[in-house]
Amino acid sequence: MPLLINGERVDLAQPTGDMIRAYPHLEEKAKLLRSQPAQIVEPKGLLYVQQREFAVTTPEDGSVSILGSDDATTCHIVVLRHTGSGATCLTHCDGSDTEAEVSLIVSSVKAFSDSTGYGRLEVHLVGGFNDDRQLSQKLTNQLLRAFDLQPDDVHLVTFCVTELNDREEKDIHFPIIYGIAVNVKTAEIFPATFPEKGPDENLRSAHILTGATLTNIYDAKMEQLHIGPYFWRPFPHVDFWLEQDDKQILQNLSTSPLAEPPHFVSHIRSTLTFLKEHPFPSRSLFPDRKPRIYKKNVEGLWEQVCSDKI
Repeated sequence: MPLLINGERVDLAQPTGDMIRAYPHLEEKAKLLRSQPAQIVEPKGLLYVQQREFAVTTPEDGSVSILGSDDATTCHIVVLRHTGSGATCLTHCDGSDTEAEVSLIVSSVKAFSDSTGYGRLEVHLVGGFNDDRQLSQKLTNQLLRAFDLQPDDVHLVTFCVTELNDREEKDIHFPIIYGIAVNVKTAEIFPATFPEKGPDENLRSAHILTGATLTNIYDAKMEQLHIGPYFWRPFPHVDFWLEQDDKQILQNLSTSPLAEPPHFVSHIRSTLTFLKEHPFPSRSLFPDRKPRIYKKNVEGLWEQVCSDKI
């Protein structure tokens, strides 16, 4: 079944500009979202999702009330929600395997929603900008096509991507919104930044940099965050990259060097250093081949639990 706007099938043969003009309420909603200042989301009750990760939970979750992600330039952040069950997924897509990723998140949300018998799937797309290489536009089109191929009706509710998320300053284009959060209890979606991106931020980033596929990091039934086990080969030329100046790292390891947030280079350096320290994660990080498991403690913060206590 198709991707729908206002109950009508989206004509994906037309340029996205024509689609926006055909459904002016999408542009109005994007304008409203863009006008909101980014809220700082503190770690309590938060599940932060990195690039190529996804998490699904429901309003019944006693540990997680907010899903969020940021640092998206050409990437898009996708929120898929079932209005009957309230099951909500957030993922951070970079175009690596969009069709498979969309199928995975749709089936993950449906797994929490089959028993409700009512409600519909609604999708919210945020991110990207008018970048020089048109990577954002390509990803927007990939996501629209992938949702249109799903066996279930999917209703496009928020469309704040690429040209609708673009600002220009001195002939340089930037995204307006770099990150969003969704309140799982209320379904509110809002621009957001996150002081804490953990746990295991460097480990998770290393997994991405070494070519990870989309990974589910959360067990909503157990209310546990599962990281790994992840395995990679020694990162090629890691010493070379660590010797480069900030400009070289920015130019070569970013899809959009002029639009990256200020902490991009320090984040990449930290990840590369982690990869240098752990060339064989099967020995140093996951010798028992088990994930690192975290639960929220009474303060609402992630705390690692021993696997033998589960």
